Amino acid sequence: MLAAAFAATAPRALNAEEPRKAGGVAANEKITAAIVGCGIRGKQHARELARLADCEIAYVCDPDRDRAAEVAAQLAAAGRPTPKTVQDLRHALDDKAVDVVFVAAPNHWHALAAIWAMRAGKDVYVEKPVSHEIREGRRIVEEARALGRICQGGTQNRSNGPLKSAIAYVRAGKLGEVKLARSVVFGARGSIGGPTRCAIPPSVDFDLWAGPAPLVPPSRPKLHYDWHWSWDTGNGELGNNNVHSLDVCRWGLGVTGLGRSALSYGGRLGYRDAGETPNTQVVVFDFGDKTVVSETRGLKTEPFQPESREGWLFYGAEGIIAGLSLFDPDGKRVRTFEGKSENHFANFLKAVRSRKASDLNAPIIEGHQSTALCHLGNVSHRLGATATPEEIERRLDGLQVHEHVRETFERTRKHLADNDVDLKATPLTLGATLRIDPGKESFLDDQRADALLTREYRAPFVVPDADGA
Repeated sequence: MLAAAFAATAPRALNAEEPRKAGGVAANEKITAAIVGCGIRGKQHARELARLADCEIAYVCDPDRDRAAEVAAQLAAAGRPTPKTVQDLRHALDDKAVDVVFVAAPNHWHALAAIWAMRAGKDVYVEKPVSHEIREGRRIVEEARALGRICQGGTQNRSNGPLKSAIAYVRAGKLGEVKLARSVVFGARGSIGGPTRCAIPPSVDFDLWAGPAPLVPPSRPKLHYDWHWSWDTGNGELGNNNVHSLDVCRWGLGVTGLGRSALSYGGRLGYRDAGETPNTQVVVFDFGDKTVVSETRGLKTEPFQPESREGWLFYGAEGIIAGLSLFDPDGKRVRTFEGKSENHFANFLKAVRSRKASDLNAPIIEGHQSTALCHLGNVSHRLGATATPEEIERRLDGLQVHEHVRETFERTRKHLADNDVDLKATPLTLGATLRIDPGKESFLDDQRADALLTREYRAPFVVPDADGA
């Protein structure tokens, strides 16, 4: 057993005449699902799917058997059949009765679980961020296309009806020329403690939990969730929550690819702990005549604006769209957009039945490109060095981007001062200015940055190349 997931066969296109389990689900049949990852998001998957009468959850998978049992009990309490609980997702992938796999595992498992599932003949819904590195995301896209699989990203804002109306308003030019969009995530998070020895719960198969990552016991007190703040397993707040609003910014501006350049500044400030990722980070993305600025604050802060606490903002010549509302140039609310929303999980299942990727609200290519922006910001940060405010200002002044980029830095300095952060004692990290190779997902003359497009995998948990190796 487990042979299907380990198989390294080259991908092939599906024939429309192949049996139901390889090519689709009959209209009168329920879709059989497996959920991979039973943490906060996995529980939400179970709750949403339990509401859909045309879907049956056959498996819940998690290296922590207690968490899998908890989700199974949650489904039983909701009046749904109790699913099988397994620690190794490959047991579910080997079951030909399973049609779809919902990946809600930690980030370092997203790409491998998705690709294993597609190679086992399943369609896949993969949570945000869809990958742990840029090249992984591209590999998911390639596999979905080669195998004819339906693959949806977990950027559920794409199924929000009022937001669709707002985006249509921007794309139709009704906001005037839009040259700047902001992705704003403000939310205080305290120290995760450590560094100290992490006690692995007895219910956890740590070899499976680590999977593609190094088999090194974490240095934080808590195994679950705080993996977000370690480079081996997570992507910081940028990949955790900012990916949602970055996706909306890309959608509204109509930009594709990785742009011309990216630059990060920030740090893990206000406390010392086992976390590695920044809790304060600004990333500037240069898309030529358009600029996207991502702002992340993990220390105590006031809302971005009274009318817009966080999320996405588009600045046009005729006004501003913040969240789901339109404001005039003076900041007065003009209207709130309306529209019919669709359940993001139901949208995926609809496409599974139709076999039309065009039915997806968030096809994997969109999730990959938005996730890749998060990775760009983190690559810039990881290749950076501490710098004075004056050095950061000079670098920002050298960018050919929107004039508000400098103002963002001034607000960030004030925010840190309000939190008693002394930038002389704990200076910010000024990231590398990453220049993007046009039309490619790589960098110009930067071998250090290219090396961070992927990572070394721990056998046998290896994300396969396109040739199956």
